[in-house]
Amino acid sequence: MSMISSVAAIGMVPIEPIVPENSGLARPAAGFADLLVQGLNAADAKVAHADALLSAFAAGDAIPVHQVTLALEQARLSVELAVQVRTRLLEVYRDFMSMQL
Repeated sequence: MSMISSVAAIGMVPIEPIVPENSGLARPAAGFADLLVQGLNAADAKVAHADALLSAFAAGDAIPVHQVTLALEQARLSVELAVQVRTRLLEVYRDFMSMQL
């Protein structure tokens, strides 16, 4: 086995930090794309929850108005964060595309 193939084999091994199971720390996501998908799914879930609460409140269910207001604000902030992340990613993409090689 040559030296180059040995070094290349090291790059194929996924390296994860060692996190004890009882430490209370979350395991890292598999990748950046997975992190983005999780964030978008969380924002979508908050919007769906706020929509369901608002519909139930409008239908006359016994839901306190502060819960509806809080859910709507959380959904708004989640969507605003997602838009800001998208904007920053587009800026970085444009910067990379305009780089001279």
